Amino acid sequence: MTSPAVLVAPETGFREIVALLAEYDITGVPVVDEDGRPLGIVSEADLLLTLAAQEDPGSLLPAPELPRSGPGGAVTAADLMTGPAVCTTPGTSVVAAARLMSRHAVKRLPVLDAEGRVSGMVSRGDLLRVFLREDRVIRREIVEEVLGRVEGVSPAEVGVEVDQGRVVLSGTVPEPYLVPIVLNLCRSVDGVVSVTDRLGSTGAAPAPVG
Repeated sequence: MTSPAVLVAPETGFREIVALLAEYDITGVPVVDEDGRPLGIVSEADLLLTLAAQEDPGSLLPAPELPRSGPGGAVTAADLMTGPAVCTTPGTSVVAAARLMSRHAVKRLPVLDAEGRVSGMVSRGDLLRVFLREDRVIRREIVEEVLGRVEGVSPAEVGVEVDQGRVVLSGTVPEPYLVPIVLNLCRSVDGVVSVTDRLGSTGAAPAPVG
């Protein structure tokens, strides 16, 4: 995630929001209350809706409905935002965050701390950057933090090859039931694109029931 996040208050004006997006090269900002808790998100799309609604006699397309405005015609973050905001937490995996974005068709997620305050932002670009991890780093994590922590599995008995994020596992594990466990854990490692299973087991598979 990017931290600290750029935040705006409900009363922040249209032009100030546009200036913040340009200054920080971002595409959206969370709108938070006085305690830093999220109320919604203002995105470039929300801002463009206001622009598209401006008078244009030469256009053949009808103008969209303008967002409601405050006193004196001022358009603020509260008028523009989409809410409630879809949020995540620091401990959420990149896979879960990606699924959350896909499910809700959003491009960014505010990251909330233990008190429910916005501590950062994660974007689609942030998630995709995990696939830039070096192969050697991915391999080390699989050997030391995956294989080394599965009870009964010896890292010395499992071969791990990583090429452009594609993992090939070979060698043996003690029991057949451990194979899918190892495969799923490897798939959850940041930067892994695919996992090819060439594992065998030294133990006998359980006899079928019935």
